Amino acid sequence: MAIFITSDCIQCGACEPECPNNAIYEQGATWRWADGTTLQAVANTDGEVELALLPHAPLSEIDFYIVPGKCTECVGFHEEPQCAVVCPVDCCVDDPDHRETRELLLARKEQLHAAA
Repeated sequence: MAIFITSDCIQCGACEPECPNNAIYEQGATWRWADGTTLQAVANTDGEVELALLPHAPLSEIDFYIVPGKCTECVGFHEEPQCAVVCPVDCCVDDPDHRETRELLLARKEQLHAAA
């Protein structure tokens, strides 16, 4: 499953630089699939291909947030999600709305970081 940041977040920002996929964004920040990845295009929720450089609206205006489709729980990089490791208030937790297998997370990691 992906990780999400609860409303207990104190906005310290410790998690953001730890993410190997650049899946964590500051509150109010736009996000892009291409941020921190090698993606040039990606299929959107309608199945249409879009440029990975297109900006997307923030997922939160209040707290830091994690883009579920970019989160791999650090599988293929670390033994455990690094955002959770460094969070001083334990607000980076499993997202029950995005349950995924280790195989899917590894495949996502490979997709996000494929050799250009």
